[in-house]
Amino acid sequence: MKRAVFPGSFDPITLGHYDIIKRGIQLFDEVIVAIGINADKKYMFSLEQRKAFIENAFKNEPKVSVVTYKGLTVDFCQKNNVDFILRGLRNPADFEFEKAIAHTNRDLAPIETVFLLTAASTSYISSSIVRDVIRHNGDYTKLVPKSVSV
Repeated sequence: MKRAVFPGSFDPITLGHYDIIKRGIQLFDEVIVAIGINADKKYMFSLEQRKAFIENAFKNEPKVSVVTYKGLTVDFCQKNNVDFILRGLRNPADFEFEKAIAHTNRDLAPIETVFLLTAASTSYISSSIVRDVIRHNGDYTKLVPKSVSV
């Protein structure tokens, strides 16, 4: 059984994340959306809200599960018998950043990282852009799945 972890903070989940997860379930038997917990980071949405947004977006998809975790993603993968990390790439800067992490992860554990390019229609969307739109009372609904509500 091929299982992949799609890690992130998902503050909030965007249409770009949604697209990567939907395409990931075509490649893997299970995609575990893993929300990392970072006590030093200030989030707009609570952990419970972020988890609910993702669970509701994929409530009819049995191949997707949503969990939270602390620590290194590779440690989470090893503890849960997962061989793949799924990551989305929007642009060359994402690639350079993610490449360094993937090399480090492979040095730490026998975990392979699989990169998917985001769809052209969502490549400009980031959680930080969505948060900025929300802060300024803009129409964020064009950037996130229907399950995200403020």
